[in-house]
Amino acid sequence: MEFFYYLLCGGYGSGKSYSAALKIILKLATEIRTCLVVRQVFGTIRDSCYSLFQEICCSLNLENFVTFNLSPMQINFKNGSKIIFKGLDQPAKLKSIVNVSLIWIEESAEISYNAFKELIGRLRHPSLKLHLILTLNPVAKSNWVYKHFFESKNLREELLYSQRILKVGDVYYHHSTADDNGDLPESYKNTLEEMKNYDPDLYRIARLGRFGTNGVKVLPQFEVMDYELVMAEIAKIPARFHFVGLDFGFETSYDALVKVAVDDENKCLYIYDEFYKNHLTIWELAQALKKILTSNELVRCDSAEPRSIEELRRLGLNATAAKKWSEGGRHARLANLRKVKSFKKIICSSICFSTIAELQDLTFKKDKDGEIIPDEFNIDSHTLSAIEYALDSYRLNNPKFELSRKNLFGY
Repeated sequence: MEFFYYLLCGGYGSGKSYSAALKIILKLATEIRTCLVVRQVFGTIRDSCYSLFQEICCSLNLENFVTFNLSPMQINFKNGSKIIFKGLDQPAKLKSIVNVSLIWIEESAEISYNAFKELIGRLRHPSLKLHLILTLNPVAKSNWVYKHFFESKNLREELLYSQRILKVGDVYYHHSTADDNGDLPESYKNTLEEMKNYDPDLYRIARLGRFGTNGVKVLPQFEVMDYELVMAEIAKIPARFHFVGLDFGFETSYDALVKVAVDDENKCLYIYDEFYKNHLTIWELAQALKKILTSNELVRCDSAEPRSIEELRRLGLNATAAKKWSEGGRHARLANLRKVKSFKKIICSSICFSTIAELQDLTFKKDKDGEIIPDEFNIDSHTLSAIEYALDSYRLNNPKFELSRKNLFGY
């Protein structure tokens, strides 16, 4: 193993987890190391990673070389190596682990980006080379894994699909599908193939092992257009159909301001400018917004932040609360989402990078029964909230547009 990161992504049954576990066993059998294996939820480890290690050790006839313990969950090698299993739902238990030189994150897309960075900090050893293995089924491009290992490196995932193995800097990329696993029965592959007919999104993930949207898109009509073309279109739209919305944030959330224009006749929403940043005081936010707002341009804000709105006013901004958000609870949230979804097209300027990142692959969350939760999404979308605030005074021409499943979810 020569790389720091090993990113193994692929479809169902492709053998990526088996490959990771086998690599770890061989590494620890020849070098004295401590390996940390983590998943988001500790309760899922025994029936996944732990059982996989048992299976591989048995097949390699290593029963006399390794000892399996359940409390605490650990595998000890006769040469002094060991594998420790932890869940990120028990973060306090990670603090006592020392001299970890190898980490495997199974189902990496399930953990947070902050947890990923915390785990990197756990890799410490005075002499051994450090390694971090990540295994996952590809997820939505809004997930931190895609942003960190592809988007931030200007690496197109199509190149990985075609070449299967890439070596970029300190990262080793590997892509696999069920076709790479010679032990899979044809019946399993046929089951994966059938997904093409009833669930194209799952087929893309499970059979093809490719990144994209996972689930029902919130805004399927969302598209990106060149900035100059967008500005040419909104120049034709009367000023009364230009709106600005602001969602407040600070620590882990963001101050998100979005400027939109509505082509009322053709029912098209244009998104043409944005501001997106966190850790700003209200004074700093006001100074930043003054640079992108025209004189006395009205900004409709999150009504849950009356103090922040008043401070913006005192600092010279024409800020007001989005009235329809101040009452109605969940129904109000659904009504505002319905308004955004009612546009035939939502066209976003190519310069609005944060809006594109949040909305292009935004999907609905599902409950434990697989049913869509109509006002919860795969990420906390600050730009969507800002757009809903911006459209607070815009009225749909069709007052009978109902909050039906079809209007919300497209089916």
